[in-house]
Amino acid sequence: MSIADVCVVACAEAWRGDGEVLASPMGVIPTLGAKLARATFSPGLLLSDGEAFLMHENGIEGWMPYRQVFTVVASGRRHVMMGASQIDRYGNQNISCIGDWARPKSQLLGVRGAPGNTINHPTSYFVPNHSPKVFVENVDMVCGIGYDRGAFEIRVVVTNLAVLDFDTPSHEMRLRSVHPGVAVEAVVEATGFKLSIPDSVPITREPTESELAIIDRLDPSKQRESQLPRP
Repeated sequence: MSIADVCVVACAEAWRGDGEVLASPMGVIPTLGAKLARATFSPGLLLSDGEAFLMHENGIEGWMPYRQVFTVVASGRRHVMMGASQIDRYGNQNISCIGDWARPKSQLLGVRGAPGNTINHPTSYFVPNHSPKVFVENVDMVCGIGYDRGAFEIRVVVTNLAVLDFDTPSHEMRLRSVHPGVAVEAVVEATGFKLSIPDSVPITREPTESELAIIDRLDPSKQRESQLPRP
């Protein structure tokens, strides 16, 4: 068992209880998480490649006209797990640029579908390297909107250190759990704003033997291990 395996399970848990929704994971570990959820406790998930194909464990199982994807987005029957180059205490996310948008230091992906996702349906995030450069006081540009701007629902933020959510009266980011071997202080130090810390912080659950077997079957070359920074 590795931290990458813990992250896969934490990502899978983001879709627990969603029922028949379109799951749109972005990246290796979120995709493994969505596939694990479908193979175990969320069999009703439809897995999207992020565009128009519906996926199963070994390939394509269906096709959805791209215009229909927008209908699903607007109906709220989708749960996307995106990345974040920056994210703040209310869940505002930036994937567009670092620095002033008029003259950025770095040009990134662009806003893409983040505004529509975060205003219409549940959104989660996966951040492979939890650091103050990502968890910032104010994002340089708002792409995905946070709770202070009317987000529909930001479910969880999964990182290489912890799982975070917004289950606080003010919808500010809260530490839900720390991964095995990670101290609460390490998460606090890696975050560029004040986190809400419960009196007791649990440990993120580890995968069961059967879940590990599924993860290994889904990712026999262990690509998941290369997605996280080396210790």
